[in-house]
Amino acid sequence: MTAPQVWRRAIAKVNRGSPFPLGATVEPEGVNFVVYSRHAHEVELCLFDDVDDTKPARVIKLDPRRHRTYHYWHAWIKYIEPGQVYGYRMLGPNNPEAGLRFDPDKVLLDPYGRSVAVPAAYSREAATAPGANDAEAMKSVVVDVDQYDWEGDEPLRRPFSETVIYELHVRGFTRHPSSGVRRRSKGGRRNDRRGSFAGLIEKIPYLQDLGVTAVELLPVFQFDRRHAPDGLSDYWGYGPVSFFAPHADYGWRRDPVGPLDEFRHMVKALHRAGIEVILDVVYNHTAEGGEGGPTISFRGLDNRTYYMLEDGGSRYANYSGTGNTLNANQPIVRRLILDSLRYWVEEMHVDGFRFDLASILSRDQSGRPVPNPPVLLDIETDPVLAGTKLIAEAWDAAGLYQVGDFVGDSWKEWNGKFRDDVRGFLRGDKGSVPRIAERILGSPALYGGGEREPERSVNFVTCHDGFTLNDLVTFNRKHNQANLEGGRDGSDDNRSWNCGVEGPTDHPHIEGLRNRQVKNFLTMTLLSVGTPMLLMGDEMRRTQHGNNNAWSQDNELSWLDWSLLEDHADVHRFVKQLIEVRQHFDSVRFDHGLTLNQLIRQARIRLHGVRMEAPDLSFDSHTLAVSAVNRSNGLRMHFLLNGYTEPLTFELPGLPAGAQPWRRVVDTSLASPEDVVDPADAPFVSELGYPTPHKTVVVLFATDPGD
Repeated sequence: MTAPQVWRRAIAKVNRGSPFPLGATVEPEGVNFVVYSRHAHEVELCLFDDVDDTKPARVIKLDPRRHRTYHYWHAWIKYIEPGQVYGYRMLGPNNPEAGLRFDPDKVLLDPYGRSVAVPAAYSREAATAPGANDAEAMKSVVVDVDQYDWEGDEPLRRPFSETVIYELHVRGFTRHPSSGVRRRSKGGRRNDRRGSFAGLIEKIPYLQDLGVTAVELLPVFQFDRRHAPDGLSDYWGYGPVSFFAPHADYGWRRDPVGPLDEFRHMVKALHRAGIEVILDVVYNHTAEGGEGGPTISFRGLDNRTYYMLEDGGSRYANYSGTGNTLNANQPIVRRLILDSLRYWVEEMHVDGFRFDLASILSRDQSGRPVPNPPVLLDIETDPVLAGTKLIAEAWDAAGLYQVGDFVGDSWKEWNGKFRDDVRGFLRGDKGSVPRIAERILGSPALYGGGEREPERSVNFVTCHDGFTLNDLVTFNRKHNQANLEGGRDGSDDNRSWNCGVEGPTDHPHIEGLRNRQVKNFLTMTLLSVGTPMLLMGDEMRRTQHGNNNAWSQDNELSWLDWSLLEDHADVHRFVKQLIEVRQHFDSVRFDHGLTLNQLIRQARIRLHGVRMEAPDLSFDSHTLAVSAVNRSNGLRMHFLLNGYTEPLTFELPGLPAGAQPWRRVVDTSLASPEDVVDPADAPFVSELGYPTPHKTVVVLFATDPGD
């Protein structure tokens, strides 16, 4: 007898249930269902035999006199088991002018559902148009999250000072035919793991060998991939419909619990390899969009609770640029966000979170920025999240920019100023030298106050949003025709430089300069003070052919072409060796427990120009030299940055009597393998000056006698 047959026989056994915990909780002999709605008059729990069914096998009406406590609707049903497909219908006032958008025909996802099943006939249009959408609606699935053997696994808790982040897209990382990920089992049964959590597991040895210590995954919460123009799809995943369920398409097994287990297999495998898992999370908006959007979950459950509304409730606030904004500082939504974060730490063992458009979370229910946002303080002070990595994208789409000023003590920040200023310096912008000095030293004007650590700044020059590193040195302008938005999408402020020719070229001089610029960017990212982040494929010069907003391109434009690893083996080797250099010289840059200002004082950092003790910080300057001496161990480093269009010779600092000469560990103008070498094998530099070709970064080191 199947599970549905069992509960049909005994379905009369519907008890009152408990208002806690929220969601569908598996208990002995049954399941407790709970959903929040303040403004609904009636609630129907719909039980389906299969996600593709055209109507529920059973509809259980929740009597508010028996099944409602405060604004929580609940019921306990005997014989329900894991694997049960379900959804809600909410009956209440439909008054859009007042922000009430109940539609009794729509099947709704459980906001606390741990798994989501997507029918073959799924349709956003059916969720938007009048009428029932039983067969076309995504549905929640009952799962027992305790039924998993973690084999002693725990989050790694690696300090930020030892962290190198690699931002990747789960599907794009292994979906390309060149990935080498398995496609068929020995018996010939279809077994395509490309583009899945399981596919990523197969590439863990590559990540280990590269030397990164954390992967930052683009959104893996269930999202609506059809939230995109016709013929395209939401590839990035920034259109969530659930904050608890892993995205079903990232599981290669076609069952509702498969993605849940496969995500946990992936986390466990990455941890065994010493690699942390950071999730890019979207708590600022959902895929339900604006006034004309579909009713998938929150809109139909209690629109006035979950979203920021304007004009008496008739219009959605839009600080996200995607049609709606979650009401993150409303108490129920705050609880939802906290419960979601706890779940991913406690039950899914993730190590951290990067918060998309995090500044939205600092806005109150009227949209005004507040100095002590409740939800952000809740996150920082929550004991379950203590020790979890918290990274903010400290801006939003409505102009709020909080880089260097994000709330709290534990938050780290994507340093957008680092990205912009390093790009500007290497492009040759005038007036960029004073800013580049700031960025190399950890942005002390931004992060030097109080007790902030050197690692407060997450340093990056590329991420999923914008040009890849290859395209940054290949295109002067975006080429977004494939997005079908008439070129209106994507930033026009890329600060890129094509090195003389727009697009790919076989010209050896231009290609050589581009390769050098790529290495310049990588050196400044990995060796500046802060926590470095690399973009998937930059280590092999992945291209998107000038598209700087590939959010809707689930195709080879976005997927990582692994054949590039052979084509650009020198860049891959450069990144790998540079990470090793970073680890070798960690002591001069990151003394644990020091604040940024303490580090700068202890390391005795000085600025220079082509001549020692004479930094040129003028508007027309394009050169900088930085020396650092660690007083505790005598390790000395000297950085030479020639952003000028001509070669220059930089004077070198004198060394103590008896010390060996300077040794060259990085010179981006040299061919591989001389461009970066193991410090133990680094050649000596005996001259008093170092000739530095145009657009070149050089790193030298020395040790005091006796060290």
